[in-house]
Amino acid sequence: MAIDEKQLLELCKKGDRAAQERLFRIYSPVMLGICMRYAKNKQEAEDVMQEGFIKVFTNISGFRGEGSFEGWIKRIMVNTSLNHYYKAKKTASNMSFDDIRETQIVSENEEEVPELRFSQAEMLEAIQKLPEGYRQVFNMYVFEKFKHREIAELLDISVNTSKSQLSKARTHLKNTLLRMEQDKKQTQ
Repeated sequence: MAIDEKQLLELCKKGDRAAQERLFRIYSPVMLGICMRYAKNKQEAEDVMQEGFIKVFTNISGFRGEGSFEGWIKRIMVNTSLNHYYKAKKTASNMSFDDIRETQIVSENEEEVPELRFSQAEMLEAIQKLPEGYRQVFNMYVFEKFKHREIAELLDISVNTSKSQLSKARTHLKNTLLRMEQDKKQTQ
């Protein structure tokens, strides 16, 4: 018997484990993709996603049906990814967000990104190579469709810093993709 999303949500709100497992199976592939864009590797992304789903199930009664349920989960995953970053940063690094923000990327090669198509895995690899600050702004702007004002509020940076981070992220990505293309040509 098929069950629609509304019924599934009601069962999840009542703590039905089978319904929660089904909801997890439905949404986890997309949510893992979101977490992968913010994480350093797949294991970290899986950990963040698990933490995010715990928040989803803990707070599911707070979903009022305004907007899509998938959009609500995505927002939780993005926020969980950002929280994970800040927790890791506090415990593992002495570098401040200002240091990341001020990192200069100098491009010697102003060529356009080549027409060569990159696989999804190669694109994800290039995104994961971005410095943390660049990666966060890039993901929030490009994939999550946040406006610079929203990004600035969430990351506690200025709107101009958000714009600068995005520009630097694009330059960094372009250079990474150019290097990947050169490496491909050399191995052919």
